[in-house]
Amino acid sequence: MSRRLLGGALLVVLLGGCGVPVDDAPRRVPPPPGSLPTAVTAGPTAPTGRVTEALCFVREDRLDRAGRRVHSLPGIDLHLQHLLAGPTAGEREAGFASALPGTVSVAGVRMNGTLAEVDLRAAGEETGRSDEVLAFGQIVCTLTTRPDVDRVSFRLGGRPLDVPRGDGSLSRDPLTAADYAPLMPVR
Repeated sequence: MSRRLLGGALLVVLLGGCGVPVDDAPRRVPPPPGSLPTAVTAGPTAPTGRVTEALCFVREDRLDRAGRRVHSLPGIDLHLQHLLAGPTAGEREAGFASALPGTVSVAGVRMNGTLAEVDLRAAGEETGRSDEVLAFGQIVCTLTTRPDVDRVSFRLGGRPLDVPRGDGSLSRDPLTAADYAPLMPVR
């Protein structure tokens, strides 16, 4: 019996020495070599993040969503900037384009509860373009994918602006992605 007790004590001592050493104070861990990943990944071969940043672009004359894996959802301003920057090279190869350049000039966006209010700059002489509905649809469909946005309104010079909906009608009321359903692919 003493052999068994001695063997058990020896086993406890040996196993106790196999653990992680205890430091008297926290120690600094150096970062891994190389650059750290950025918040937005570009293209389908980029590393994946934890969440998807949805961006609504145009593909085959319809609104369609592209997803970019990011580490965290950016603020609404940055999210809108990513949309305005247009599709990445990988997204363009997949057939995505943007109707925004030359159509809608965005000055900024602010939140009013769950309403995103998009401020526009005055357009040049060119108005009523046929792709204008797609441009407004891109903004509405992108921003309403966010958990903190359920509607989008547009303002010009501080006043509500009538914008085209997917059915061709004009509205100055706040819009949702459902207002552009006729321009979205059936899934």
